[in-house]
Amino acid sequence: MTPPLSRHRYMIAAFAVIAAHSASAAESEQLKTDLAATARAAEAQLHQSFANLQFEDFGPAPVTGPLFQASAGGRILYYAPQSDHLMFATIYDRNGVNLTALAQDASARRKLGSLDPTQALTIGPPGAPTVIEFTDPDCPYCRALDRFWAAKAAEGKPVRRQIYFVSGIHPQAASKAEHILCSKDQAAAFRATYAGEAPKPVLACKDGAAHVAKNAEAVKAMGISGTPTVILDGRVISGFQQAEIEAWLDEKQAPKKPPS
Repeated sequence: MTPPLSRHRYMIAAFAVIAAHSASAAESEQLKTDLAATARAAEAQLHQSFANLQFEDFGPAPVTGPLFQASAGGRILYYAPQSDHLMFATIYDRNGVNLTALAQDASARRKLGSLDPTQALTIGPPGAPTVIEFTDPDCPYCRALDRFWAAKAAEGKPVRRQIYFVSGIHPQAASKAEHILCSKDQAAAFRATYAGEAPKPVLACKDGAAHVAKNAEAVKAMGISGTPTVILDGRVISGFQQAEIEAWLDEKQAPKKPPS
């Protein structure tokens, strides 16, 4: 038989468990209420700040806690340690400014000092606007970019291309880059290779191989992960973004206004 004092202790413990459960349930309901209120306020602010956009759905994201910005492979990414989420995203402010692109450009500008222009293949007339270009002989968009530059040169809008070869994406890229660099007329070999002509024979030389290896180091240092990548006055453009490149070229070709 359980002593009266022990029964009393059991009853107190039971009431404590019930009270704790009730408090926990109440706190949970309060958290739900607070979250719903926060979500309503956030959605209202979203519609107010970005009134030009239409949103169909709105709700909590899986990401929790503070976000931190990092750079990897030439890209800006975001990490949420509390929920252990990694995000490849683009962040805009309420004025439509791409903050991710600005961060990426700033990172690229900091790394530009590591580039050695003597290790680049330079094509184009002196005095023309300079383009830093990371390219791959077997990349179709790189070939399209080469045709674009040729068309612009024919229009009287040439550029001076500072070219670094990316040789880690396609299996024949390194040998084709070396062939170009070992040719007596490097610019002609570049045009022929990017036009899709198979080099016969494929030239190889010690200086060309060393040049390709140095380019690979530059690619790694800059964090370039895709081709083509062009840098225009410190601004990084990934891929053949013709409209952006053309706008920059038009700006460079526009006559400068005399100081007022």
